[in-house]
Amino acid sequence: MAVVTLMSASGSPGVTSTALGMAVCWPRPVVLVEADPTGGSSVLAGFFRGEVASSRGLIDLALAHRSGALADAVATNVIPIQGTTAMLLAGVRSHAQSRSLVDVWEPLLAVLRGLERTGQDVIVDAGRLGLTNSPDALIYGADLTLLTTRTNLPSLAGARSWANTLQDAFERRGALQQLRTLLIGKGRPYGPAEAAKVLQIPVAAAVPWEPEMAEVFSAGAHKPRKFDNGSLVRGLRSVCAAAQGAIAANRAELGTAQTGERA
Repeated sequence: MAVVTLMSASGSPGVTSTALGMAVCWPRPVVLVEADPTGGSSVLAGFFRGEVASSRGLIDLALAHRSGALADAVATNVIPIQGTTAMLLAGVRSHAQSRSLVDVWEPLLAVLRGLERTGQDVIVDAGRLGLTNSPDALIYGADLTLLTTRTNLPSLAGARSWANTLQDAFERRGALQQLRTLLIGKGRPYGPAEAAKVLQIPVAAAVPWEPEMAEVFSAGAHKPRKFDNGSLVRGLRSVCAAAQGAIAANRAELGTAQTGERA
């Protein structure tokens, strides 16, 4: 495993809650990166209920990059997510700060990829597509990029407006197989087959529609009874497994292709 990036085309489909939920359910140590250029850490304000005051985060990486200490800065600026093997690299505190990261995204991707050698994976919350100072390197250079959308018509229409652009960009990089769709709310009202037909992007997995349970991740709500074995957590575990499977398949295919070229 290595780097998995989630982003959305429009609205608020639940990218941050899903990325956090995946990090909490991930079977290996993982770093959750809040790369949304909008600013303001949704995880610190929501999941942590504003009770964890931290001055550490992505903005510190800009200064570290200038001094050649980017890798060390990533290691020293993460925050443990208690009760899990996940760490948080909090986002910028305001949208204005995201300008400082424009030249950091590309080298940061290399650092994040290197974490795999230490037994750590990475999940990136890239926010909404098309924003100024978007973390494009983390979107187009991830091992798996998930266009996250709800399954109602307005959401699918918004995702469709970006689908061709994404496909063209990934195809130019020879990485079309790394682009997948992640559905939030399977069958509300459309399912994977309909979504794949509309977007022309394969569906990797779907997260069940459980808004009250999702508030544990989005707003720091207390866990309801049987939360850890409930449908949302089971769904998130399935997403994690699907992501791992997709990356393993892509790497195996790439390895076969490279072997064939050498032969």
